[in-house]
Amino acid sequence: MSPRRQFEVGLPPAVLRQGVRQLGRRVLNPALSWDTQRQRLDKLMGASPLPKGTKLTRRELNGVPAEVITAGSAGADRVVVHFHGGGYCVGSPGMARTWAARLSAAAGCQVVLPDYRLAPEHPHPAAVDDARRALDALLTDFAPARVVLSGDSAGGGLALALLLARRDAGQALPAGCILLSPWLDLGQDRSANPELVRRDVLLSPLWLAACAAAYAGSSGLADPSVSPLLADHKGLPPLLIQAGTDELLAPDAEQLTARASAAGVDVTLTKWPRMWHDFALQPGLLAAATSALAQAAWHVTQVTQ
Repeated sequence: MSPRRQFEVGLPPAVLRQGVRQLGRRVLNPALSWDTQRQRLDKLMGASPLPKGTKLTRRELNGVPAEVITAGSAGADRVVVHFHGGGYCVGSPGMARTWAARLSAAAGCQVVLPDYRLAPEHPHPAAVDDARRALDALLTDFAPARVVLSGDSAGGGLALALLLARRDAGQALPAGCILLSPWLDLGQDRSANPELVRRDVLLSPLWLAACAAAYAGSSGLADPSVSPLLADHKGLPPLLIQAGTDELLAPDAEQLTARASAAGVDVTLTKWPRMWHDFALQPGLLAAATSALAQAAWHVTQVTQ
């Protein structure tokens, strides 16, 4: 078996789990300053090579910097707008480049990664405002029926908050939405489930609480724009939600599925056993993530037909 083939098959989950655990301990640590966490995370993410044939360009969308990823035979007639995670306080588009490149190749779409402003320097609603401006700019080039929103972790919450804001404003909605390990209720006590705390190798209740306080600012944690799980979800486009069973935010995915389904929304929830937070961002390294990527690509092609 060639080295490239070995890479595509993936690494043992136990090996990746240990790496993720170190990321949680050495980077997503509430004892560290936000600047230190950002620098360490960016350094780690910058070491990840993009798949061969990937094209990365940069542009501004109504003043919001963004990366545009195209790979394979990706066309220019549909786009996925993906918001990165990081608790609204750390992270950058680089975190999702590999996932974006593989999605672009599999679904034949562009993937746009907005670099929205971070808290605590820019608390809510800065991220939502940036997300809105970026999408508005893209909608001058694409019909809403050819656009899919996406986000991982806090970026999943941001994507859902943007959908809700557009719905409430009476604006046309994108064709669908993909939420990877979404963080949707910032006021929920994550220490209330000790067994889930033990199983999560990346996130801690203390780090999530620090991020929530920094992001919410003067807004309440129960504000539906901050915690979109608490909103009315009627009228949303089809949702694909992916999560691992061993992550602190798994209840958010389950609760959104129940609430949105009750509101008449087309929702698909897929949970991968023994997978950690944001595992889906590791396609090519992790078999479960490669499977999740294939499902995401299918969702994109189905809702934008």
